[in-house]
Amino acid sequence: MSAGTAPAPARVHPPEDETFVIESPGRRAWRRLRRRPAAMASLAVVLVIVACALLAPWIAPYDPTAQSWSAVRQAPSAAYWLGTDEVGRDVLSRVIWGARASLAAGVVSVLIAMAAGVPLGLLAGYVGGWTDAVLSRLTDAMLAIPFLILAIALAAFLGPNLTNAMIAIGVTATPIFIRLTRGQVLAARSEEWVEAARAVGNPHWRIALRHVLPNVLPPILVQATLTIATAVIAEASLSFLGLGQQPPMPSWGSMLNSAQRFLAQAPWMAIFPGMAIFLTVLAFNVLGDGLRDALDPRSK
Repeated sequence: MSAGTAPAPARVHPPEDETFVIESPGRRAWRRLRRRPAAMASLAVVLVIVACALLAPWIAPYDPTAQSWSAVRQAPSAAYWLGTDEVGRDVLSRVIWGARASLAAGVVSVLIAMAAGVPLGLLAGYVGGWTDAVLSRLTDAMLAIPFLILAIALAAFLGPNLTNAMIAIGVTATPIFIRLTRGQVLAARSEEWVEAARAVGNPHWRIALRHVLPNVLPPILVQATLTIATAVIAEASLSFLGLGQQPPMPSWGSMLNSAQRFLAQAPWMAIFPGMAIFLTVLAFNVLGDGLRDALDPRSK
């Protein structure tokens, strides 16, 4: 090599054991969700409430329906951490057992709404034509009625109990999922991967169920989380009006109904079930916002 010639750059070889791992959508969503402290805190609150509902027979200190006339409207103390109600029942035990009614109403109602709304929205968005027109007009007619008013009317028609309240809330929430699914399917139907699936000879039912539906599920799951919060409020409202969980079984709404007569003498009767409703609804709403960001493929 002559004095004026520059040395050749060293050739860098990548390590032979280097591998590229494709991250699954679920793992990517979980990684994004963990970066949101508010969503993770809300998830922890939801898990605590679910655990209380499932373990109510073992963690509740007293029978939620047992009356004690020697402990009527006692303030919070070492014996009764959250106090007692107008007939001596332990408020803490009733709040824990009331979580069962509220969560059951929220989850079951949303499952009913999804079971009816997602297939109808998929049918309306993919088939189109008069099917879409009829389903869209029916959906608009139901959405024109306020959510809670329609739920109260259906619950009063079916009869006052928790099962009928869940059915009423589920039917009332169905148009929300019909409209959301229809809009997502209309956007996905014009994508190139749907045209490719149709070009290779896939039948329409296979394209709708195998290709379109999995790609529109993320916004539906986010809406389901948000609708659970709405259903919890609706169940509390129906129980407050006597159309949901029937006495003596506890419900946060019926506890508020009983407490309204004793707000001056025993405010704890209303404070703690009200706080339970507030925390549950807030946790599901914040968790839904976090899931929306985590499941959005456009988010950074």
